[in-house]
Amino acid sequence: MNILIVTWHPEPASFNGAMFRTACETLQSHGHEVRISNLREMRFDPVSGRHNFSTVKDPLYFKQQVEEMHATENNGFAGDVEAELEKLEWCELMIWQFPLWWFGLPAVLKGWVDRVFVMGRVYGGGKIYETGVFRGKKALISLTTGGPAESYRKDGFNGDIMAILRPIHRGMLQFVGFDVLTPHIVYGPVRMTDDERREELARYSRRLAGITAEAVIDVGRYKAY
Repeated sequence: MNILIVTWHPEPASFNGAMFRTACETLQSHGHEVRISNLREMRFDPVSGRHNFSTVKDPLYFKQQVEEMHATENNGFAGDVEAELEKLEWCELMIWQFPLWWFGLPAVLKGWVDRVFVMGRVYGGGKIYETGVFRGKKALISLTTGGPAESYRKDGFNGDIMAILRPIHRGMLQFVGFDVLTPHIVYGPVRMTDDERREELARYSRRLAGITAEAVIDVGRYKAY
């Protein structure tokens, strides 16, 4: 299987970094081809603007979606955006590895979505959700939290983790056609012992060893607040 791993964390020695390396090693050892977007190492610019494009539709007024449509028609994406688009189109499974910050994606990973999920080539023209460009592909989000698991239950003080993740699952991944797998969540690794962290990495490795057989989930039944 062709697998793209997109990751961001400011510290490569973090537990997120260890999960990223575990994923790469496990998947490659099971014969998968893995490509990587390590946004920290790439120093990926998350801020959109005219630098997203090598073409210009309207030089007087910048509307990103208009320029995305024009660039789609005229092979006009900047090199860094084009490279990520080609990885998206190549992969059969995409994994995002990140720390949950403020109930969402860290800014750089969100900015990657802002710049790379382009209108015309990734969505639009009626191609969304079940008719999305990437239908038939799968996506897995793998994340860590600061708080413990009980904080993210339906009756916990942070609320249901699946409802928290729904804007990512539904509003980003399913919106462009990806089928979504059950998220992989490690709760509060900072509070774990070294042995517990090692067991979490082993658990993740075991899961990834059988990832091709996993069924997708029904995001629609997890309602936002």
